[in-house]
Amino acid sequence: MSEVKVIAVKNHQQMNDFICVPHAIYRDNGQYVPDLEGDVPKLFDPHHNSALEFSDIQPFVAYRDGVPSGRVVGIVNRKANECWQTRNVRFSMIEFEDDKEVSKALIEAVETWGRERGMDTIQGPMGITDFDKEGMLVEDFHLMGSINTIYNPAYYPQHMEQMGFQKEVDWLQIHIEIPQEIPARYARVAQYAREQIGLRVIKLTNKQIYEENYGRKVFELLNESYKSIFGFSALSSRQIDEFIHKYLRLVDKQLIPVVLNEQNEVVGVAISMGSLSRPMQKAHGRLWPMGWYYLLKALRWHREDNAEMLLIAVRPDYQGLGVNAMFFDDLIPIYNKYGFRWAETGPQLENNVRELSQWKPLKPEYVKRRRCYTMKIKD
Repeated sequence: MSEVKVIAVKNHQQMNDFICVPHAIYRDNGQYVPDLEGDVPKLFDPHHNSALEFSDIQPFVAYRDGVPSGRVVGIVNRKANECWQTRNVRFSMIEFEDDKEVSKALIEAVETWGRERGMDTIQGPMGITDFDKEGMLVEDFHLMGSINTIYNPAYYPQHMEQMGFQKEVDWLQIHIEIPQEIPARYARVAQYAREQIGLRVIKLTNKQIYEENYGRKVFELLNESYKSIFGFSALSSRQIDEFIHKYLRLVDKQLIPVVLNEQNEVVGVAISMGSLSRPMQKAHGRLWPMGWYYLLKALRWHREDNAEMLLIAVRPDYQGLGVNAMFFDDLIPIYNKYGFRWAETGPQLENNVRELSQWKPLKPEYVKRRRCYTMKIKD
């Protein structure tokens, strides 16, 4: 068998090879949800990705017999390393055929690249920020993926462990069936929060987002709420502007309850949306010629039967005061109105007991365990 060759992506053709690697791996896989291919090159462009102001990034492609057989991205997030007092190089967007030489060559390329930059540990899959896809799937490979999480074949974690990687953290996702009525516990606590604490739920308008700076306030709340969470690095001002432009202008604001206190300060936000998994599969990761139609149809006209609860953030001094109950009290009737039968959260750290316990009245099912691996870089 010929030698595996790993190349650092430098030109347009190599980037095309990088983008196309998943095509063969997931050709007959009904659970994989592709990325929008047009967005991939933008991740490596400082004009489109302001996180590169504090991060180094390098995509690689593995070839066997001249055929792309795997890919990976190396990331050094200088802000996160300074915050957490680490020297980590992250690997991200890793894909490979069931070929141990290919997976090993990809990891060694990231190790070498990271060592050249003074790093002593490799970890992943992790993106630049906590809002990127992270965590390799290690269970429930039969379940449908989503646009905001990693899907991978079952052999991926086997390759990681055979290379010597160890578990650093695990995330879980929560699957819930949408109840017809608001559970009494949520209704009671939400009423207390409104009447005794003076909290209220609003739905943002474009004027509030752009002219009254509520879009910025939402992401500043995320920075404050997530600052102690594993691997997090705060979003910069420019990143916040990018997220507002990229996400808040597109999503249905009725699915984003924002909680204000009596001083009109943002103390909580829940960001959810109808699932785009099947529309993205139909689009094959491309907006043209018909991908835009499938996505717009799902966003505006014909919704899927499930919602994705992407994230929940509560200001630390308001945690435990009923903000989470207000989210459920608001969203459950809307989910029923939209015809959502079930919902799934984004990944939640398995040791975050407070976050996981909030779902108990909804009889949650814990699914899709995913893992961040770590290993010391060899000298």
